[in-house]
Amino acid sequence: MKKMMYAGGVVAAFAASLAVAAPASAAPANEGAACTQAGLGTLKSLGLLRAAAQQKIDYSTLADPTAGPIFADLPAGSYLSLGQVVKLHHTNPELFAWCR
Repeated sequence: MKKMMYAGGVVAAFAASLAVAAPASAAPANEGAACTQAGLGTLKSLGLLRAAAQQKIDYSTLADPTAGPIFADLPAGSYLSLGQVVKLHHTNPELFAWCR
């Protein structure tokens, strides 16, 4: 239960950082789909797709608000589900270097 509560806090913190980093409008559906495919391809090419599906990637290690490849400020321990990451690719593709 503690892990679930912590994960919820990480997601909330990530969402809060997006409120500052991202525009209010959502991306068009086709842009989000292309971005998602690019992100999945990136994970696959790096051999990280299984780890992402198992929620074993700390996305804070890939995040830097100015240098990317994830353009956000994430707290350490940002283990997001693959579904949450896919959703972010649809709603905020500008956060990901492979979608710019």
